[in-house]
Amino acid sequence: MLIKSIAAFAAALTLGHAAAATAPATAPATAHPAFKVDVTGTGAPIILIPGLGSSGGVWDGTVAHYCGSGKHQCHVLTLAGFAGEPAIDTPLLPAVEQQLSSYIADNKLQSPVVIGHSLGGFLGMKLAAGHPEQVGRLVIVDTLPALGATQVPSITVAQLKQLAEGMRANMKGQDAQTFKAGQLSMLRTMITKQEDMDRVMAAGKLSDRSTVIDAMADLMGSDLREDISRITAPTLVLGTWIAYKDYAPKPAITAMYTTQYAKLPGVRVEIADNARHFIMYDDPAWMYDRIDNFLN
Repeated sequence: MLIKSIAAFAAALTLGHAAAATAPATAPATAHPAFKVDVTGTGAPIILIPGLGSSGGVWDGTVAHYCGSGKHQCHVLTLAGFAGEPAIDTPLLPAVEQQLSSYIADNKLQSPVVIGHSLGGFLGMKLAAGHPEQVGRLVIVDTLPALGATQVPSITVAQLKQLAEGMRANMKGQDAQTFKAGQLSMLRTMITKQEDMDRVMAAGKLSDRSTVIDAMADLMGSDLREDISRITAPTLVLGTWIAYKDYAPKPAITAMYTTQYAKLPGVRVEIADNARHFIMYDDPAWMYDRIDNFLN
C-alpha cells in the first residue's frame, strides 16, 4: 500500500486553512501582485517560498541563519491570498511562476538559490523547469512532483485533474464548522510544538478560502514527474516520514520520494528522522546542516 496519509495530509491542510476569513480581493498596485517580497541582508540571493496558507514568517529562522552575515540576501515571499495578503482574480500558481521569473530578471538576481516548502517547493520546481537559466540551486522541503499520485503512481494526468476537480467541489461545498473540526488534529500531524502550530493557524485564519482551495486543487491535479527533467539546477529534496510511520516504514517512503524524482538529473534526497512536515520548525538544525552542505 502506498502512503495514504500523504494524500490525506494534503487535503487536510486545505481543510484546516479553508475555514479562514476571506481577504480583500483587490491586488496590490505592484509589478508582482501574485506575491509580496521582504528583502533582508546583502550578498548572493536566496528566494524563500512558503507553503499553502503560510506567511513568509515560516522562514524567519532560515533568514536569521543565512542572511545576517553579509554572505546572502534573502527574498522572502508571501503569496497572494495567504496570511492576509490580497487575493488576485487569476489562477495563483501560474501567476507566481511567471511573476517570480520577472522579479528575478528585473532585480538582476544572479543564479539565486530557490528554497520552497510544500506548495512553495512545487512552485520552485515549476520555476526551475520552466526557466532553468534563472535558478542557481533548488531546495525542495517536503513535497513531491505529483502529490496526487502517492496512492496510485500510474494515475494519468487526466485522472489527476478529475480527482482535483472533485476535491475542489467537495471542499467549496463544506461549511465552516466542518473545516474547523479537523484543523487542530491535522496540524498535529504536521508540526510538533504547540507554539509553531499557533503560528501556522494564525496565518491560515487570515488566508482567503477560495485561493487556498484552488491552489490545493491545482497542486493535486498537477504532475511534474516528466517536467523536472528540464531542471538544470543542482537540487536537494528534504523529506519526512515520522508522521506517516503508521502507514509505511521509512524505506518505503524514501523509495516513493526517489521514484517520483527519478527524472531530475543528479537530485539529492534526504529524509529527516525527527521532523514532521514543517521541517523548519521541527528540526531546523538538521535542515540547515543539509542545506549548508549542499550550498558549499
